[in-house]
Amino acid sequence: MTLKQLQYAVTVAETGNITEAARKLFIAQPSLTSAIRELENEYHIRIFSRSKKGIEITPEGDEFLGYARQVLEQANLIDERYVGKKQIKQRFCVSAQHYSFVVEAFVELLKRYGGDKYEFHVRETQTYDIIEDVAHLRSEIGVLYINKFNETVIRKTLRDNNLTFTSLFKVKPHVFISKNSPLAKKRSINLDDLKDYPRLSYEQGSHNSFYFAEEILSTIDSDKEIIVCDRATLFNLLIGMNGYTICSGIISEELNGPNIIAKPLKVDDYMEIGYILPAGLPKSLLTSSFIELLENKSM
Repeated sequence: MTLKQLQYAVTVAETGNITEAARKLFIAQPSLTSAIRELENEYHIRIFSRSKKGIEITPEGDEFLGYARQVLEQANLIDERYVGKKQIKQRFCVSAQHYSFVVEAFVELLKRYGGDKYEFHVRETQTYDIIEDVAHLRSEIGVLYINKFNETVIRKTLRDNNLTFTSLFKVKPHVFISKNSPLAKKRSINLDDLKDYPRLSYEQGSHNSFYFAEEILSTIDSDKEIIVCDRATLFNLLIGMNGYTICSGIISEELNGPNIIAKPLKVDDYMEIGYILPAGLPKSLLTSSFIELLENKSM
């Protein structure tokens, strides 16, 4: 295995086409195909499946490519530290539940390390996808919560995927509502106050288990239920439908505007928000810096 072979495999995955990858790498297509096959034979895996329609990344190839990207990033850091060679393009990806403080930390990281060329990803996505992204190294880090209801299932899923959870902070539950909601004048809200209003939740796809819900108390019945996929839609419906969602209560007016407010929810529960990482893998400079920014946001 060589760094060049790893770069070849990553480039094929990025382009999705052997011919395009060979053109981008300035090598002959047969040479590229041969290098990929040598890599597959060395590790007794199939990175790509080949058909008349083109190539697709296999599940074991997806995992392998995650490690390959990590190795290439570390090699770039060594070059930068000891040779003075600048990394061609900074790359970083975080997968998270819908938290504004994560986006704020992401923006600060980008300002600090983005430079002239970068490719940064922030994926606000479903809970199980966060775990899979980090397990397969599509994302360097994930951010999610645990509480007394979901902790056993979430921690088992993390162990099964060889991931660790590190707590950032613990908060009491809140509800997000519109500043013009009839509930906005209350100092705090109880569950009975919410019965007449639509409850908004984030879609969890094929893993739509209560244990993977982004909102706590998801097992409580609601007569009016709205499921959404993104934060902008949820906030629009909070305003337009006088809806609510149960959350951490952490919100950024700078990012999300002044029309959404948080009110304490009078229940005996908590949300422990933290980050997940692959066990045993060294953290990159960007990952370590992002964790530092997350910790600063939680103070």
